[in-house]
Amino acid sequence: MKTIVNLLKYSVLSLGLFLSFSLYAQNAEQLLETANDHYSRVEYQNALEIYLSLIEKGYASDVLYYNTGNAFFKLKDIPSAILYYEKALKLNPSDEDIQHNLQVANSMIVDKIEVIPQLFFRNWWKSFYNMMPANAWAWMSILVFTLLLVAIYLYLTSNQVFIRKIAFFSGLALLLLTIGTFGLASQKYYYTRQTNEAIIFTPTITVKSSPAQSSVDLFVLHEGTKVAMLDKTNGWTKIKIANGSIGWLPEKSLKGI
Repeated sequence: MKTIVNLLKYSVLSLGLFLSFSLYAQNAEQLLETANDHYSRVEYQNALEIYLSLIEKGYASDVLYYNTGNAFFKLKDIPSAILYYEKALKLNPSDEDIQHNLQVANSMIVDKIEVIPQLFFRNWWKSFYNMMPANAWAWMSILVFTLLLVAIYLYLTSNQVFIRKIAFFSGLALLLLTIGTFGLASQKYYYTRQTNEAIIFTPTITVKSSPAQSSVDLFVLHEGTKVAMLDKTNGWTKIKIANGSIGWLPEKSLKGI
């Protein structure tokens, strides 16, 4: 009897959590539609306030970040637009609209940093890696794993040598694909939750040789420039820009992507 009561409690709790999540998701979608409506009526500030309120509540998607970036862009806040375009691109790196708008926004900032050329296989791998977002790689992994189970089943149950051979070699290939796609899904998932890049939000700032205001000046950067974050200490962040130059900036001058 006690077991049945506990089971009912867990069932009610699970149902409550599911309904709460559903209502939250529905409410978020309604707010997003309201914000989009404001945006279409050229009420960019009203739209932006709703977008930011959704982000503060923990709601995240490439569409939300992209719309937020558009609202900031219309309000002439280019560094913030770049920040949210980068956030959107992080979740959906193959989206051409995000890429285009980010390119337009980057053309409006002061710093034009030449990117270090990469070896061809690194470019190939980056293109392949960014073909799909993390959830798409996860679904691909599930699909390939399902096919692997089918191959195993055919190998164990078939009486025909030809089919067993096909199932065996197909199974080996599917096993490798399962490991590969699962690895890509995991890597993309953790990448989207790491903050190892940032946008500068100080109009003009001098990069230092060490984490101290009295250290040697290296070069000057401006707001809107993207940097990689390498280390942090005592309110300072070690950064690297696209041309390979490295230095230190105050942590408060950056906002993480």
